[in-house]
Amino acid sequence: MGTKIRDKFIEHMEFFGLAKQTQRGYISGVRGLVKHHNQSPETLTDDQVHAYFRHLLLERKLEWSSCKSYLAGITYFYRHICNREVDDRFGLPPRPRGRKLPAVLSQEEVSNLLSNINNLKHRVLLKTIYSAGLRVSEAIRLKPEHIESNPSRMMIRVEQGKGRKDRYTVLSENLLDELREYWQKYSPKKWLFPGQKPDTHITSVSVSKALYDAKKKQESPKSAAYIHYAIALPPIFYTMGAIFTPSVNSLATPR
Repeated sequence: MGTKIRDKFIEHMEFFGLAKQTQRGYISGVRGLVKHHNQSPETLTDDQVHAYFRHLLLERKLEWSSCKSYLAGITYFYRHICNREVDDRFGLPPRPRGRKLPAVLSQEEVSNLLSNINNLKHRVLLKTIYSAGLRVSEAIRLKPEHIESNPSRMMIRVEQGKGRKDRYTVLSENLLDELREYWQKYSPKKWLFPGQKPDTHITSVSVSKALYDAKKKQESPKSAAYIHYAIALPPIFYTMGAIFTPSVNSLATPR
C-alpha cells in the first residue's frame, strides 16, 4: 500500500474514532491483499479480491475467523476510502457449522498455571484479568485510581473498553491483597502495570508471552486450549476466593 493511500486510510479511521487496535487490524488486512497481488489496492477488481480469500482459505488454510477479520478491513477500505460499492463477503463462505467447547481448567489447574509465573507484575496482571473478567486491552490500561478499594465500593473501573464504553467490574478482597503486595514493590505512577518505556503501559504482547511461558511449564494438556478463553471470557467471579491466596501485606491507606 502506497504511503499516500495508507495515510488517507489512517486519517479517515482516526477522524471517525476507530480504536487503535481496529486500525491496525484493518491496515493488516489491506496490506495482505496488496502483498498477495503486488498491486495497489484501489486498482484491484472484485474478482482479484475473491481470489485472495480463496487463497487464504484453501492454500494458507487460515481459520474462517481470521479471514472474517481481514474481510472487515478490506470492505471498510473500499467503501470509505475508494467510495466503491463492493460485495459484502468477497466470496467468503458463511461460518462453518459446529463449534467445539473449550477445555476448561479446574480451580487447582488455574492456580497452578498462574503460580508458574515468577514475575510479580505479570502474575498479578493475569490474576486481575481472570478474577475481574477483563480483556487484555482493558487490563493493561488500568490506572491506580481505577482500583476503588473502599469497603463500600470494591470495584474496578474500566475506561473506554470494548465499544469505547466505560464500565465497572468486581474487585475481590483476595485480588485486592495481591494488588497491595504488588503496589508496595513497584509503586506504579500513571499506569497500574507500566511498560519498559517511561509513561507507557505494559503491552499485550508481553502479557501473551507471560501466559504462554507459564503454559509451557504446565503439564496439563488442557492449558494450551484454555489460554484464549481464560483471557477473552469473563470467568465466574464468585469462586475466585478459593484460587488466590491472600497476601499478608496491604496498602497503608487503601482508597
